[in-house]
Amino acid sequence: MAEQAETARTGLVQRALSVPGVHSLASSVWGYVDSSVRWCWIPGWMPSWCPTSQDQLQTAEDMMLRCIDDTFLKQHVPISTSSRLWTLTFSSDSVKHRTPMVLLHGFGGGVGLWAQNLEALSQNRPVLALDLLGFGQSSRPQFSANAREVEEQFVESIEQWRAKVGLETMILLGHNLGGYLAASYSIKYPGRVKHVLLVEPWGFPERPDTVEADHSIPVWIKALGAMFSPFNPLAGLRLVGPLGPTLVQTLRPDFKRKFSSMFSDNTVSNYIYHLNVQTPSGETAFKNMTVPYGWAKRPMLERMDQLQPDVPITVVYGSRSSVDSNSGSSIKTLRPNSHVEIITIRGAGHYVYADQPQDFNSRVLEVCDKVD
Repeated sequence: MAEQAETARTGLVQRALSVPGVHSLASSVWGYVDSSVRWCWIPGWMPSWCPTSQDQLQTAEDMMLRCIDDTFLKQHVPISTSSRLWTLTFSSDSVKHRTPMVLLHGFGGGVGLWAQNLEALSQNRPVLALDLLGFGQSSRPQFSANAREVEEQFVESIEQWRAKVGLETMILLGHNLGGYLAASYSIKYPGRVKHVLLVEPWGFPERPDTVEADHSIPVWIKALGAMFSPFNPLAGLRLVGPLGPTLVQTLRPDFKRKFSSMFSDNTVSNYIYHLNVQTPSGETAFKNMTVPYGWAKRPMLERMDQLQPDVPITVVYGSRSSVDSNSGSSIKTLRPNSHVEIITIRGAGHYVYADQPQDFNSRVLEVCDKVD
């Protein structure tokens, strides 16, 4: 029943624009909102509608990382097209000879969210975490509107970054959107990847077939669905301006609990706020990769047969996550002659690395111990 209800709602959004007058209403409202939000980003307007800046994002990230005792390097790594990827590097002399692990965060995330994992994962090998292009402290360029081209932009930025930092091969671990991009990168550059870890990956299954919606749904509800469909996923956070930090604390109190062993204040919600109210470059790119309700336009399961069979895969899920874990089983079916392992972390939700960090770190280290 739940799946039918969700697909019905998807159908409502898709057909809403066909209701007389709705298309023009949605276009007018979106045009006004878009121009208003763009106005807020024009440099020089003081005070800014959203209480944020690059300096504040940097400070928020520093606060996230303040509990890390190990020495690490922070830098912007230049890639082509005048873009740079913000990178944290953990590497001691005793582990430099081992294959590095590269961490790719999910949608709306950044390197600071790995705060409970970086030290543990870097005990046996170098670990590098980067802000994906368009997110965090990395450059925020304009992406293509075409889903295939957006994906290529992301993948090529990772490859250019790899070459720039001088990694011959790597273990690639991606969460959410990072998992999707880790798989896409591994398909295109299999010789660079020793092992792929997909942590609660987004974008693997196809969107379920839609069902006929209830024609008794009021037109005003259809109008609202059509009106909000053009928005970027996090546009509302920017629209509320000064109320944004309070909104994050109110709607996502779980993030404070996830990092309660490190912080007792609003360090995490403050970081998440500043991550997601900057110019929505990666956010817009992600929207261009999706169909209504967040399904991928180019589902990754359709292409898993293109991945070289000698590239091992580990899929990690949280036992309490709402993400469909059937993709892991599907990958295993699609790759019968390859190594595919599925790990479930008990008591963890979608942010498995933060919900149960010790268990997550231990299981990842166990998987990677097989790699030189």
